[in-house]
Amino acid sequence: MSMPSRRRARVAVTAVAFALVVPTLLSGCSQISDVIGQFPGQAGSNASVVVPTPVPQSSAGTKPFDSQFTYDGSVRLTSEVADGLELRLDVWAVDPKRTMEWTATNEKQLGFAVNIVDNRVDEKAVLAQKRRVYVSSISITSQTAQTSGQVSSPFQFSADPRTLVPSDTLRSDRGLLLNSFQGGLLVPTTSIRQLPTDTYGITLEFALNVAVEGTANTDTSFSQQTVYQYLPIAIFADEGQATNGQSTGTSTTNGRAPGWGQTTNQG
Repeated sequence: MSMPSRRRARVAVTAVAFALVVPTLLSGCSQISDVIGQFPGQAGSNASVVVPTPVPQSSAGTKPFDSQFTYDGSVRLTSEVADGLELRLDVWAVDPKRTMEWTATNEKQLGFAVNIVDNRVDEKAVLAQKRRVYVSSISITSQTAQTSGQVSSPFQFSADPRTLVPSDTLRSDRGLLLNSFQGGLLVPTTSIRQLPTDTYGITLEFALNVAVEGTANTDTSFSQQTVYQYLPIAIFADEGQATNGQSTGTSTTNGRAPGWGQTTNQG
């Protein structure tokens, strides 16, 4: 065979080989990846691939201020003040009961209760078998979230629990006894009044000073703690309201009494 004929034959063989490879490449993504992985300068089939994740876009259904209290109408916050000894702070909406009607300009009423549960003993056990917990003071402070970026503390509450309950409740110089048959501390209503009009959320910080018994029915085993709990509440816009109001709110309490927490040891 002459030299030109050999070149034509070699070109024909190459073309046939290429025609056989093309259908193979088109037969599936996995095979394409395998083939690409064999070329110099390309990542092998075992190399990890990072796929960018798009940033979520806000919509009408997006929660502007994440709050279990707002979306459920009530919440229980718990703190373990000793092994198996749980302090419960229950908070619920009073008026408006529909928390989506809580706006910066209207009065927003909530109620709360504080109780203690000793999981080491039966719920019906007598008091001498339970580790006692007394609360001597309770305070609530607040911090707003505002579209302007400003922060204010329009709501405050502070009380000795012994002044909020009938005189026949169990108490001592340590405070009000929480795990008694009378049911701990109940504050039926307290009000968050007017907030800055650009407020879209407010976080309440509860601080409770408690005396915790280490061993049941042992007066010498008490220690002091401060229990903190945080309650985020979403605030919704009034139709047509201003965007940068600066008015503030106050708090009131009424009624009589019959839970994210951390504790700070004080002795």
